[in-house]
Amino acid sequence: MIPPRVTIREVAQAAGVSVATVSKVLNDRYGVSEATANRVRGVIADLGYESSLVARSLRNQKTNVIGVLVADLEPFSAEVLKGVADVLRGTEYELVAYAGAARLGEHVGWERRHLNRLSGTLIDGAVLVTPTVTDVVANIPVVAVDPHAGRSDIPTVDSDNSRGGYLAAQHLLALGHRRIAMVTGRPDLMSSQLREDGFRAALSDAHLPSSGLQFVPGGYDPAIARESAHALLTMPPGLRPTAVFAANDATALATIDVARSLGLRVPDDLSVIGFDNVPDAAMCTPGLTTIEQPIREMGRRAALLLIERLHAADLAPVPSGIHVRLDTRLVPRASTAAPALVPGSVRLG
Repeated sequence: MIPPRVTIREVAQAAGVSVATVSKVLNDRYGVSEATANRVRGVIADLGYESSLVARSLRNQKTNVIGVLVADLEPFSAEVLKGVADVLRGTEYELVAYAGAARLGEHVGWERRHLNRLSGTLIDGAVLVTPTVTDVVANIPVVAVDPHAGRSDIPTVDSDNSRGGYLAAQHLLALGHRRIAMVTGRPDLMSSQLREDGFRAALSDAHLPSSGLQFVPGGYDPAIARESAHALLTMPPGLRPTAVFAANDATALATIDVARSLGLRVPDDLSVIGFDNVPDAAMCTPGLTTIEQPIREMGRRAALLLIERLHAADLAPVPSGIHVRLDTRLVPRASTAAPALVPGSVRLG
């Protein structure tokens, strides 16, 4: 059973002082001797008292809490959360993560509801992770990480997705692959579109015939990705791709699972490259070659932008054009290698 919440009256009674004295100690106000303040702090520590965020906001018009608002807690948002925590550690700010859209099946506009619920009384500012809309109206500073529609009038942080897609194609081409497929991401996400655009641009620059290319939906959904990967990998050997670029690491890992279920070896029979470089990419077998976007650093930059706004004297709407774009890079591991067959040949038997 969860013990009842300790009240400020219980602290006052245990310390032998008034509620007003405890309040002064909590808010570092003058009028309390050092000996009394130390006694009150000792009681607070012993009882585990924590003031209500709502009460704190009513007193001080701030809570010293930053919210990270996500549609769902998955590998990408978890890494962003770690980056925000890196910045807040040792500062005056606390961190709260809030996810509710997945539970309600709310895919568009979830950030408006989250902000309406939390801003003003529970959080002083918010980092929105992959928000579906950025035309949010809030009375607190907001920063968006990888928004669906790209840049907006609120500060945004993302990575160079187009360059990342280009690097993925370059890597597969340099290994000698000429039958290449892509399991694409979500069509409503700008970052997903840019990855595909960059990938296509590199293949075009290499003058790769369209007959050797296939693009199938993945939607950042493992179930959809597995179905598409199965369709690709059950094609006749002479038509089956020798390499797959997956729009994110979760899709790449799903593709590897399908390949194994069909008796294909990675990378001997199929090379697979992902995008993100989440922790699972390094821990799987074989290690996943991927395009790294510095997700944790994106969280750090977003937190720094937000704190800058919180410390600003004027919290007027942020001018448009404040945007941070971080580099992407290839992280080669064991899931990619030169194709076992000469491009265009047909396996017999």
